[in-house]
Amino acid sequence: MIQFKSSYSFNILIRLIIVTALLVVIIFFNFDYIQNIYLKNQLTSTGYIINGSIIGIFLIGMIKLVLALLFYWREERAVGEFIVNIHHNNLNTYETENNNSLIYHRYITMKNLYRQHAEINQNAMAATMIASESIRLSLPKFITNILILTGVFGTIMSLSIALLGASNLMEDNGIASMGQVIHGMSTALSTTTTAIICYFLFSYFYLKLMDIQTNLFSAIEQISTQYLMPHFSYKSETMVYKMADTIKRLNQTTSNMQLSQQQYIDITEKMTDIILDHDGRMGQIAEDVGTLKELLKQGFRLPDEQGVLPNTQQTNTRMDNVIHSVKKSEKE
Repeated sequence: MIQFKSSYSFNILIRLIIVTALLVVIIFFNFDYIQNIYLKNQLTSTGYIINGSIIGIFLIGMIKLVLALLFYWREERAVGEFIVNIHHNNLNTYETENNNSLIYHRYITMKNLYRQHAEINQNAMAATMIASESIRLSLPKFITNILILTGVFGTIMSLSIALLGASNLMEDNGIASMGQVIHGMSTALSTTTTAIICYFLFSYFYLKLMDIQTNLFSAIEQISTQYLMPHFSYKSETMVYKMADTIKRLNQTTSNMQLSQQQYIDITEKMTDIILDHDGRMGQIAEDVGTLKELLKQGFRLPDEQGVLPNTQQTNTRMDNVIHSVKKSEKE
């Protein structure tokens, strides 16, 4: 049995849609509060720039994650179709479909190596597939590493603004400087909050994407090990097993042929006995008919070919013999 979840990516996509809908609802019902924190009373554009950058990086990463989820959803369906074809022993049909899937490339690679009588190294193929697919997730991996750092960077920049305002406050004791301090502290908190929320959501779906990738790669390797390697393999152990199985089947076929031949001989002997018995019975019947014919001549006292009349006592004796012979034939 192959441990494989054929709809794992689809389930994660549904979760992503639900989480997005909840975020939209939360933002809608708390829009005034969010507007006061992020949009109003901003003395500088630092908050706009940093928070906008964090949200922009987050959205780019989420778009890349959605594309990766759609890609692996297609790959999972291809693996599912391949498993169905395996159970129906119909891999030739699969060669005309899904020619861009990972399982198709694995199947074609092993088939080409088999035709070239080359050794199939499954570990090398698995490492190659993992390396090529790691490129697909390089951008999400980079974003999940720097997303929380953008919040730290925003906090540092905002604290710098607050310290600058505090320095000005100490020099001229002005209300504007106090507002700058408050603005710096507020921006530091808002950028940190934005980065933490974005990092939490993005890291969760990124880890789920890694689970999807593991589920898919595991299924491909199980198929290669359980079904493709025994089919496309020139190892000496496999050849010995195949030869032993062939010899075993030949022995069974020979035994069946010998049994059939013996049964044919027995049937032939029985048919010969039946034919001989039938010939004997037919000869006896012919003899009885001849005797009966002779008795009829004698019963009606017909002269024979020489014109001599039959003896009555001999006729009665021969009649009794014929009746006894007929009764014996009926009993047999």
